[in-house]
Amino acid sequence: MQNSARHAGATGGYRERLGPSLWILVAAALAAPMVALVLTPVDTTIALVIGVAVGVLLVGILIGAAPVVEVRDGELRAGRAHIGVEFLGAPAVHTGEEARHARGAGLDPRSWHLIRGGIDGVVVVPVTDTDDPTTAWVISSRTPDRLAAAVRRAQLRRSTQSR
Repeated sequence: MQNSARHAGATGGYRERLGPSLWILVAAALAAPMVALVLTPVDTTIALVIGVAVGVLLVGILIGAAPVVEVRDGELRAGRAHIGVEFLGAPAVHTGEEARHARGAGLDPRSWHLIRGGIDGVVVVPVTDTDDPTTAWVISSRTPDRLAAAVRRAQLRRSTQSR
C-alpha cells in the first residue's frame, strides 16, 4: 500500500492513516472467489455478485477502520486517544533493528501503544506529566521523522504561545 502520510508544511500539521499492508488487502480480497465458489451450486450469477460484494466490503472495512495518527491543534492524536503536546517530551525516531527492539523487548508495558504490523518505523514520545501513569506513547509510522518533527513543531508553537 502506498504511503498515506500527509505533511502540511505551513500549518505544521501531520496526518497519517495506518492502513493495512498490501498483503493483508490481497488476503482479504481472496475472500471474494472463496465465497463465490461456496455459493456456485446455488446460482453462478448470485455467487459472483455476492463474492465480489464480500471482497469489496472486507477491503473497505480494513481501510476504513485503520487508525489515524495526527498532530493538530496542539494535540497528538493516535487512533481514538489524544494528549496535549505540552505533556510530552522529545520524540525518538526508531527504524530497522532499533524499531524492532522498541516494539519488542524494549517495549515498556506502562506505555501507550499504537503498533501496526508491516509498518517499520516507530516513534517513542515520553510522557512528562507526573500525574499520568503512562510513561510514553509508542506509535508506528511510515514516516517517523515527519511525525517526530510535527510533534516538535507543535511543542515549540505551544511554548511560544504561552509566553
